[in-house]
Amino acid sequence: MYEVKKQIYLDFTKNQKSALCNYLRAYVKQRLNMSCDAIFESFIEDEKYYLELECSRFEFLSDTIDNDEFMTDTLKYIKECKKYYEYKEKQRPIIEANKVYEKKKREFLREVKMSKEPPTKKQLYYYERLCKKYGLKKRELDSKLDARNEIDKIISEHSQEHYIENIEG
Repeated sequence: MYEVKKQIYLDFTKNQKSALCNYLRAYVKQRLNMSCDAIFESFIEDEKYYLELECSRFEFLSDTIDNDEFMTDTLKYIKECKKYYEYKEKQRPIIEANKVYEKKKREFLREVKMSKEPPTKKQLYYYERLCKKYGLKKRELDSKLDARNEIDKIISEHSQEHYIENIEG
């Protein structure tokens, strides 16, 4: 897409070219189910309409909108945009799988880091209060990971018991 962008709209200024290309890319993205020719026709109709109303964001197109070179360049860019979005859509499952893998990797590394750090005062205090509340024997907690797992275990066991009591009672 970037190679095509260098080859088209050579008479426009840098800002005009950039604005038009960005607009066209968004225009194509909204109309991916249409053919390139239909997208092009729709774009031309819209721009002619806005030029007639004198409220177009691309006033510089008034002289070139019917020019064959402009039409060729626009069609070329629309085709490239469509290819780009179709390729991106095909890559989506790979990207999603990569995100899931990276998330699992970050979680694993976070747990490794937690296993090497001593438990915080808040964790120790909370663990002691839970043990006292449920009459459990305290054990030595070596790391933040141990503390987190132990606290989770106590909470899940006793919340299930509380849930069963409420159902029976």
